[in-house]
Amino acid sequence: MNIRLTDTATLRPLVLPARADAAPSSVFDEYVNVRNRSIKDVTGRDDDEMTARELLPVLRSSADMTKHQWYITLDDEMVGVAPLNIMADDGGRTAILIISLLRSAWGQGLGAAALPHLESAAHSAGVRRLLAWVEHPASDDAPLTSPTGFGEIPTDHAARFLLRHGYTLEQVERVSTLTWSDPLVQRIRNLRASAADKATGYRVIQWTLPTPSEHVAGYAWMKQHMSTDVPDADLGMPAEKWDAERIARHDDRYAQRGNTVLVTAAQHIATGELCAYNELSIGGDPTTVSHQEDTLVLSSHRGNRLGMLVKTAGLLTWREQHPDSPTVITYNAEENRPMLDINEAIGFAPIAYEGAWKKELE
Repeated sequence: MNIRLTDTATLRPLVLPARADAAPSSVFDEYVNVRNRSIKDVTGRDDDEMTARELLPVLRSSADMTKHQWYITLDDEMVGVAPLNIMADDGGRTAILIISLLRSAWGQGLGAAALPHLESAAHSAGVRRLLAWVEHPASDDAPLTSPTGFGEIPTDHAARFLLRHGYTLEQVERVSTLTWSDPLVQRIRNLRASAADKATGYRVIQWTLPTPSEHVAGYAWMKQHMSTDVPDADLGMPAEKWDAERIARHDDRYAQRGNTVLVTAAQHIATGELCAYNELSIGGDPTTVSHQEDTLVLSSHRGNRLGMLVKTAGLLTWREQHPDSPTVITYNAEENRPMLDINEAIGFAPIAYEGAWKKELE
């Protein structure tokens, strides 16, 4: 159902096509375009840009998450997108919501007009906690410190909007990039050798998705711990349940997007247990930025340099397999000092900061 926001602006639900090239392709293609442009208007980067083929699987619901999308038109021109992702793991009580507007539509009250309707839709679906991740570029606005005591963001227009509508800043995430060079490769080789010397009793194994059957159980166990063991501040992210079926859905989603994903794991030789892992991914264009996604060391195996081992081993293999990808981007909570120490030693440098925001719905 379309909702009139102002005399000239309307909030409309997005109907997903069966395929990225199927009707209504004009609306979906414009949604993809506005999504990409609105993100770049904030960040100044295109590392999160997706094609229609890549985005469509991301927008589809699954057993793990129910997804809804709306878009905002102004004088019949699409100027914003608003996805709502409801997590299944806590019975649908937690969801991620964001309104992303083109810069040309900022300051016209469209976000304020749309937000109550989106929150109402979330509440009607059973959601009681809304989360949002927003990048806050450096500015002269007064700083807003994370309640964790680690990191800060400027109180810019986005922060002021969220605060005004009842959201609280819970955590700051650092966005970091690694730019490839020959000296960097040598540094990573040296770090890998040093980590391997300390990680006695472990070996490195690697695979490209889909996950080999012999590693499904171990990968699922580590993915499950990724949802509970990383710093969460007071966001209240639900604990995730991972099994073979969820791994298959995870792998298929990347395949549908046309992405390549390399998993590098550390295996405890005596028991065969997978106890640490790192993921690297890239889309179909080999010249685009790569993404370093999850990295985790199970708590019972920490203190053996496994984080450094899987990150450096993964990066070295990745460089051989994807030599035309110039950079790697990654995200870490500012209070996750162990992982930041590893990233900084490898050569990752901070380029931006995100705020993680929360609102409890009555």
